[in-house]
Amino acid sequence: MEIPEPRYAKAPDGYIAYQVLGDGPIDLVFVPNWLTNLDVMWEDPHLERYLRRLASFSRLILLDKRGSGLSDPIPLSAPPNLEDSMLDIGSVLDAVGSERAAIFAIEQGGFPAMLFAATSPARVSALVLLDAFARLVRDEDYPWGMPASTFEKFNRGTVERWGTGADLEFIGPELARDKRFRRWYARLERLSMSHGVYEAFNLLTLQWPADVQSILPTISAPTLVVGHREHPWIRPGHGRYLAEHIPSARFVERPGASGVWWRHDTDGVLDEVQAFLTGTRGAPASEDRVLTTVLFTDIVGSTERAAELGDGRWRELLDSHDAVVRRQIERLRGQVIKTTGDGFLATFDGPARAVRCALAVQDDLRSLGVQVRSGVHTGEVERRGEDLGGIAVHIAQRVQALAAPGGVMVSRTVVDLVAGSGLEFDDRGEHSLKGVPGEWKLFAVKS
Repeated sequence: MEIPEPRYAKAPDGYIAYQVLGDGPIDLVFVPNWLTNLDVMWEDPHLERYLRRLASFSRLILLDKRGSGLSDPIPLSAPPNLEDSMLDIGSVLDAVGSERAAIFAIEQGGFPAMLFAATSPARVSALVLLDAFARLVRDEDYPWGMPASTFEKFNRGTVERWGTGADLEFIGPELARDKRFRRWYARLERLSMSHGVYEAFNLLTLQWPADVQSILPTISAPTLVVGHREHPWIRPGHGRYLAEHIPSARFVERPGASGVWWRHDTDGVLDEVQAFLTGTRGAPASEDRVLTTVLFTDIVGSTERAAELGDGRWRELLDSHDAVVRRQIERLRGQVIKTTGDGFLATFDGPARAVRCALAVQDDLRSLGVQVRSGVHTGEVERRGEDLGGIAVHIAQRVQALAAPGGVMVSRTVVDLVAGSGLEFDDRGEHSLKGVPGEWKLFAVKS
């Protein structure tokens, strides 16, 4: 599926970058927190899935707020006030010709979204606030915020760590241990905004509550507020306060945490959002089942090698193997679905790239003294959250098991689809694949 090209809307003090995808019956403006770059966001398959799920039932309108991502920078001496940030939403709606839209805002993105809903009620059909808040610093009538001293320490620490991915230790410890994700997350931070801009926007969260709290009772749009019981820094009381002070609001408290909004409780949140905006719950069938090319890899004799090398040396070799496979999958624009301990499951939108990836992996691993078997098949798969299911996955795994050590085996479907690509194959005859009906003609790739 193609990634939408960024476009630019003229705003009073510059240009706001935006993208549009989907053709659903409602317009939906997505206003994220400080992490936003319309180029980099699409590099993470989990984030892409999140956005495409929203676009499955809407015309989704994405934007980088001024000072962030692809939008024009801001002067540090005069960061935008809340009204300026609110105007970004209106400028983008004007650019795409939308007279009325729903707004879905996350965390700090709730500030401009709520002000826009209050001041432009005719243009807002509904408002969804995820882990949003009216203020961050505690007050006499607002006990859910941080003490001023805690916020100052919190702000200082996040500014120092910005661009390193170190905040994952706090908001998503399990993701912090994924070296590849942590590197990408750090890059997203750096390309979302600079240290200075990030610090300026954080300090604005001390000023904006004065503008927002007073206007909550004037928001007339139907509003859904979603909070998380174990969010690492936004207590559920924030969401309850918003729901109690916005007349047409309903509060939903989700179990668990949501430190990284597109990796934690995603289906639960998206089900709530879709049901609120459309009256139906769950991803449509077209989102669940897709045609794709599946690649399975597996190290030959992994158990014997592990016993021979010992735990330490085997772990080092496995880490080197993983780095090689990931690099080639990324280079050929594939998506890692999961690792299998000593192998990978990945998908590609083109079978020729999947085959070339398997060959490149074989070449790169040769220097490590590692052989893998690889299998490739193209067919319909079923998305199951972050995993895949369906007969095509089983076929690819069975094809991989029949490959020679250091070889790549493919199904007849793949051979037919890559005709004219320059790839060559040896016919290996028909085979019965365990658990799969019929006989399957398989081919070995000539390296």
